Amino acid sequence: MLKKQINLTWLRTFEAAARHMNFTATATELGLTQTAVSLHIRTLEEQLGSRLFHRKARHLSLTDIGQAYVSTVRQALTDIDLATTSLFGATRNESVTVKAPISTSALWLAPRLPKFKLAHPDIDVRLVSNIWTDATGFDHVDVELRVGRGDWTDTASERLSDDVMVPIGAVQSRRTALGPDALLKGPFIRILGQEADWIRYLAAHDLALPKGADELYVDTMTAAIELAANGGGYAVVMKRLVEMANAPGPRVSIIGADVPTPSAHYLMRPRSKRSKRSVVLLFENWLCEQFSDGGTFEDDA
Repeated sequence: MLKKQINLTWLRTFEAAARHMNFTATATELGLTQTAVSLHIRTLEEQLGSRLFHRKARHLSLTDIGQAYVSTVRQALTDIDLATTSLFGATRNESVTVKAPISTSALWLAPRLPKFKLAHPDIDVRLVSNIWTDATGFDHVDVELRVGRGDWTDTASERLSDDVMVPIGAVQSRRTALGPDALLKGPFIRILGQEADWIRYLAAHDLALPKGADELYVDTMTAAIELAANGGGYAVVMKRLVEMANAPGPRVSIIGADVPTPSAHYLMRPRSKRSKRSVVLLFENWLCEQFSDGGTFEDDA
């Protein structure tokens, strides 16, 4: 006889893993990390005292007892869903409004949202973007990301990332990584509001921005990456945004060493403007997880 009730979340994870026979695909469906999926399965097996899966190199298969158990679990989960709908009716989708800087929104967050929606089809996400970090209210925003130094006074904040900046150029410039002094030839692509990034990057190599340098100004990192990709010059941007811009295929090349940046991504924590609904907390936890592991999954099968 089991000493504790079986955790329903573990059972849902087990059922999904038995369908996919792959922990990575299971993690994608459920909006979890692959590590969390592995932990759910292992903990369930420990509590049951039996192995549910055979694990071989990049391959999963159900044990005999796992095969027998999954049909019962699947039927039980179906019965719960049917009973809930029958007694309480179909649930209306909840929504979360998320605000983020436009470059983070376009290059980092938006590509990840389909994964969240797949795991939580009953949650509608509204993503709004802003070019300039501001201190506007939270009346119509549930979750807000900002990029800066965390010195805002309008509300508390939680640091989510430790970012570095890198110099980038067009892909065709990627013969070899350029030394910092080679970058002095420019042209320099500078981002309004972050003009000091080039000064900071060069200073880290005991260099200074040349007087009378050829410069182009844009208002977002997205525009800076696009301009660099088309041969418009060199830009200094957050490395995580470059990686996402290159995800579909190489567009820009990192042509120099990383340099720490004082700016980072922060999750704003309003004290009382909006209630913390469970759906908001769920999205915030998912968002923190994306920053902590980069939003990628490794196969542990």
